[in-house]
Amino acid sequence: MEPIRHIVFPFDFSRQAFQAVPFVGAIASRFGTKVTVLGVVPPVWNTVAADLPVLIGEEVEERERDLQSRLERAFAEELRGITTEQVTTTGDPALRIVDYAHSQGADLIMMPTHGFGIFRSMLLGSVTAKVLHDAKCPVWTATHAEEQRSPAEPRTILCAVDGDPQKTVCLMRWAAEFSKTMGASLKLLHVAPLISDWLAIPSERELQEQVRTEARAKMESLLASAGVDAPSTIAVGKITDTIVEEARQGGADLIVIGRGSAQATLGRLRTHVYSVVQQSPCPVLSV
Repeated sequence: MEPIRHIVFPFDFSRQAFQAVPFVGAIASRFGTKVTVLGVVPPVWNTVAADLPVLIGEEVEERERDLQSRLERAFAEELRGITTEQVTTTGDPALRIVDYAHSQGADLIMMPTHGFGIFRSMLLGSVTAKVLHDAKCPVWTATHAEEQRSPAEPRTILCAVDGDPQKTVCLMRWAAEFSKTMGASLKLLHVAPLISDWLAIPSERELQEQVRTEARAKMESLLASAGVDAPSTIAVGKITDTIVEEARQGGADLIVIGRGSAQATLGRLRTHVYSVVQQSPCPVLSV
C-alpha cells in the first residue's frame, strides 16, 4: 500500500463529526500522518429584483473567517501531538472535499455518514455518498448509526475481497499492511454466490459445495500471489448480508472493502459498497 501521509477530515461540528475525532487520531498517530481539518461553507444566495440567485461575497468571507476560528479551537486536546492544519473553503461540500483531497494528494479521507433516525438510517448522507463515488483515495466512513461503539484502534479487521485477481491482490496487500501498522489482526472473507434456493436437494447442495471449493482454491491462489498470511473464510449468500453478519459474529472493528472508481468495471462486491456502509456494525474503509 501507499504510505498514509495525509488525512483529510471534513468537519461540520455535528455530533457524528465529533465522534469521528478519536478514530482520526488513532490512525494519524499510528501512521505519523498530517491531518487537514477541512471546513466547507456552503454558498450563500440572495434574490435580487430579477429573482436571480446572487452569491453574497462578504457574507461568505465572514462565515469562512468564523469557521476558521472555530476549527482552530476545536478538539485540540484530542489531536495533541499530531500535525494538524485547519482549512476552510466555500462551495458544494462534496465537490470541495474531493477537489481538495485530489489537489493536495491526500491518502485518506475520513468522515461520518450522518445516518441516524427513523428514516435517515436508511440513506447515506448525500455528501458522503458523493465522496465515496468520486474520491480516488481510500475513504473511511464511521458506523452508520447515532453512536460509535467500535474502538478507535481496531483490534480485528475484516477484509472482504472480490473482483479481478489483480485488484484483489492489491486489496489484500493494502489490508495486510494497514492491519500491521494498526496492530490489528486481519481476516479475509470471500462471499460466493448462492446458486440455488433448493439446497435441501442433494444435487443442488453438491453443486453449491463445488462453487465453494472452487472459490476456496482461488482464494488460496490469490493469498499466495499477494504474499499475505491471514485466515480466510468462504461464505455463501447475499453479499451485503453475509459481510455484515460475518463482521458481527467475528467481532470486527473495521471492514475493509474494495470500492474502485466510478469509471472502472465494477465487480460484484464494488457495487455493494453503499449498502455495506449503511448496514455495517463498525466503520468501513473503502479502498
